[in-house]
Amino acid sequence: MSETSYSVLGIFDTPDALMQAIPQVRAAQLGTVEAYTPYPIHGIDEALGLRRSPLGGMVLVMGILGAITALGAQYWISAIDYPIVTGGKAPSSWEAFIPIMFEVTVLFATFTAGLGMLFLLNKLPFFGHPVLSSKSITGITRDRYALALEADNEAFDSAAAARVLKEAGAVEVEVLPAPDRSPFLTSDYILRTLGGIFAACVVSGLAMFFATKWFPLLAPMKYMQDQPRLNPQKASAFFKDGHGMQQPVAGTVARGHLPTATGTQEAAAVLVNPLPRTKDVFNLGRKAYMIRCEVCHGAIGNGVGSLTAAYGGKPANLQAQQFRDYPDGKIYWVIVNGKNAMPAHAADLTETQRWAVVHYVRALQRAQNAKDEDLKVVAP
Repeated sequence: MSETSYSVLGIFDTPDALMQAIPQVRAAQLGTVEAYTPYPIHGIDEALGLRRSPLGGMVLVMGILGAITALGAQYWISAIDYPIVTGGKAPSSWEAFIPIMFEVTVLFATFTAGLGMLFLLNKLPFFGHPVLSSKSITGITRDRYALALEADNEAFDSAAAARVLKEAGAVEVEVLPAPDRSPFLTSDYILRTLGGIFAACVVSGLAMFFATKWFPLLAPMKYMQDQPRLNPQKASAFFKDGHGMQQPVAGTVARGHLPTATGTQEAAAVLVNPLPRTKDVFNLGRKAYMIRCEVCHGAIGNGVGSLTAAYGGKPANLQAQQFRDYPDGKIYWVIVNGKNAMPAHAADLTETQRWAVVHYVRALQRAQNAKDEDLKVVAP
């Protein structure tokens, strides 16, 4: 093959003339026969002896592989590694995996179709096909039909190829030069590309840096620097009380300040009673104790005179040294969660009432020998 001849292009005026010329040109066996038309022509693949495109099979295989991959990954995550029951369904319920399976199937199939067509079938990164630079390309893309004899070995005879095409009915014949197939991913090309990317990043970064310095109040930066906000501990005309910092909404609990309704009794030992030891707190605890606790523990906390003792029960003696040594947090935990035969009172008493009961229990322990009526005057 000469350095200037890669293929010979024959131009035909009608698709019928092109189809009639194909068997004659193929019979000459001078090279690879290829056709270029402005639109698909029925039967031309069979006439050229082209096999069915493998792209459909590639997409099918990769789509199935994507579905299996998604199913396997979700099953391992949901049913084996971290099983969670959602809505009463088994962790291995495959119906919940369908949306992700569909997305991954489309992802695998799409990438296979695009990359397979470009790199495997179209032979990229070869960008310079000779037909694209031929004189006949403008007609081929509109109303002309081309039949090319392309070189398949070094013994390609361009003169014989042109003669065969003319004998087959070609109205024009054009000899196309061989494309430049030198590799473009050279070290120089890679270094130039990386250098250009680095320079672009530096220039854009410096431009943005100085732009924000020179024009700090341009949108959207101005909305970040000059925005309405409420500083804590400052006066505010927005709220009725004139304060910028507001108390929590009634009936709500701030994050991180939930009552001790879970955990262990030992973990609750570090809790400190937040209520002051005042007479009002003492009376609140005494009232709650009489309603919820006295029926079992008795008026002074030793079980004597209680309804439980009347039936032969033995409630916990709050005067025992064990309970005297209890930290306030442990007593509070028992009130919230209950223990042994004692029920939980979390739903019956507010947090303030629970801590008030703790204060009252401490008062009972300090006045263990006093009578119930004497406790009315015990200082908390």
